[in-house]
Amino acid sequence: KSGIRATNTEKIHRDSCTSMAVISHQRTFIAPDRSPHPVHSAMSFFLVSNGSPVQHEEHEAIVPWWSFTKTVLSAAALSLVRDGLVGLDDVVLDGPFTLRQLLRHEAGLADYGELAEYHTAVARGEAPWTADEMLERLDAARLRYVPGVDWRYSNVGYMYVARLIERVTNLSLEEALMQQAFAPLSLSGVRVAKVRTDLADVCLGAASTYDPGWVYHGLLVGPLSTAALFLDHLLAGHFLPESLLREMQTARALGGPIPGRPWTFPGYALGLMQGAVDVGLTLCGHTGVGPGSVVAVYRCVHGANAASCAVFREGSDEGSVEAEVVNRLLVTLKSEKNND
Repeated sequence: KSGIRATNTEKIHRDSCTSMAVISHQRTFIAPDRSPHPVHSAMSFFLVSNGSPVQHEEHEAIVPWWSFTKTVLSAAALSLVRDGLVGLDDVVLDGPFTLRQLLRHEAGLADYGELAEYHTAVARGEAPWTADEMLERLDAARLRYVPGVDWRYSNVGYMYVARLIERVTNLSLEEALMQQAFAPLSLSGVRVAKVRTDLADVCLGAASTYDPGWVYHGLLVGPLSTAALFLDHLLAGHFLPESLLREMQTARALGGPIPGRPWTFPGYALGLMQGAVDVGLTLCGHTGVGPGSVVAVYRCVHGANAASCAVFREGSDEGSVEAEVVNRLLVTLKSEKNND
C-alpha cells in the first residue's frame, strides 16, 4: 500500500499496493521462512530518458507491483471510455458512484485496510477471505460520505474498477489488462498473481509466504522495466487521446508536506499519485507498499525533457524509495539538459 497524507476526513491508508500517502494496501509484515525464494539485491531500478531505456540491471527480477497496479487498472478503464464502452461520469456497478469517482478515491467507500482483523489474518498467513466476506466485515455498502464531495483512499473502489473491466470486456482481469493496456504498447511479461504459487518466482523480501488473494483489486507482478516503460508510454500520450490523458492527470489536492516523504504538495488523480516534491519537480505515477517490499514508479517532465524511473526495495520505507526515484530523475533530467 501506499499513498498521500490526507486531512482528518481524508485519511490515508497504506495497502499492499502503493501510492503517496494514501495508496497502499498492507502494512503487515510476515516473518521469513525457509521456503525457496528468488534472491534479490536490496534495491533495483530502471530508468527511461526521453522515451529510451538508459540504465538498469542486466538480470532483471520479477517484482510485485503492489499499488502501481491501480495505475494500470485506471489506464485499462480509461481505454474503455476512449472506445465508447463506458462513460467516465456514468454511474457504474449499480452506483451511486461514477467511474471517475472510483478512480480518484472520491466514491464514498471505506477500505479494508482499516480492519485490524484484516492485518491480523494476513500476518498469521491465513487464507484470504472471499470478496463477499471482506465487504460484509467492512460494511462496505454503507458509504462514508456522499460521492464526489470528499476523499478517502479505498482499495475496495479499485476492486470495483477491476470488476467493471472484466464485465465490459467479458474477459478475466489478466486477459483484459493484456488486451486493453499492455498489448497496445507492445509490452509483455506481466501477470496477475492470484494464489501463493503464482509468487514462486517473485521477489518478496521477508514476506515469502504472502497470499496475493488478499489484494482484492488484483496484484500485478512483472519486471521493473515494464512498469517504467508502461508509465512512460502512457503519460507520453502513446495510449490515450490528449483530452482523456488530461482528465487522467487532473488531481485532487491532498494537503501539504508529508513527514519523511519527498512530497510538498501531494495530490491524487485517476489512478495516479501526482504532485510537487522537495526538489521542485512534479512527479506523476504511483508508490506501492506490501509485506516485505516497496515499489515506486514515476515520470517527470522538465522543459523539453522527460524521464521515468521505477525503484524496488525490500523493506517498508516508502519515503526512502520515493527519494531514490526523485534523485535518479533529477540526475537524469540534468544530464538530458546538458546534452541539449
